[in-house]
Amino acid sequence: MSKQTICIAHSPDSDDAFMFYALSKGKIDTGEFEFTHQLADIETLNEAALAGRYEVTAVSIHAYAYLKERYALLSSGASMGEGYGPILVSSRPFPTDELPQRLIGIPGQRTSAFLALKLFQSDFQYQVLPFDQIIPSVQRREVDAGLIIHEGQLTYRVDGLYKILDLGEWWMKTTELPLPLGGNVIRRDLGVEKIHRVSRLIRESIRYALSHREEALAYAHQFRRGLDSQQADEFVSMYVNERTVDYGEDGREAVQLFLDRGHEAGLIPHRVVVDFV
Repeated sequence: MSKQTICIAHSPDSDDAFMFYALSKGKIDTGEFEFTHQLADIETLNEAALAGRYEVTAVSIHAYAYLKERYALLSSGASMGEGYGPILVSSRPFPTDELPQRLIGIPGQRTSAFLALKLFQSDFQYQVLPFDQIIPSVQRREVDAGLIIHEGQLTYRVDGLYKILDLGEWWMKTTELPLPLGGNVIRRDLGVEKIHRVSRLIRESIRYALSHREEALAYAHQFRRGLDSQQADEFVSMYVNERTVDYGEDGREAVQLFLDRGHEAGLIPHRVVVDFV
């Protein structure tokens, strides 16, 4: 019997590689499914999800507000900032009350980082840049500050930059909840039974990586993009943990609150009631 191909789209970074190691390398029995992988940056994945391109894809939680009719949010695969998250950096320190006078480089308008910054301060000018060009653009002073995601959260000091604001830290102080950044979604047209079977396999892949950490890290290191081994281990620990196996009650609360706050602020045009698979 031929297997059904399920394409999982995700970022080419070490935490996603770690998460999907077992599926990529055949470490678990996938039964009726054959999994392929498509790698792209998160804003590209957000745009692809709007077109329904992949059966399973990583997306920004912000972007999910525009995807709910086509995709369901999986209970596994969350990237949550536990008092840390996207960081606003600059080549020279300045107070956050000067944000309205600054030009900010952002990694995409549908990213959770951008929504969080708009919730913190709605009034600022911004320029959309590829995420890996934000730090160089700040260094060249083409923008006054940059909103960095992924590995840049660990490397910006080496690049001679200063932290203006950690949005995960701000959100935790404000809400006492983790900051929801990314999640995995699955296309609803697969049907309820297949959705649940694929969901179980993704959760099993995450659990396999956490319980076989050294071998999964060895695989993930090829995607570490400028991090040394210790930094790559730290980065994976930040974004693949028990919260990734399941959001948890407070994680689900955080997702709903994040999108509600976006709607209340006029940043998301409609209220989204999140359902988790």
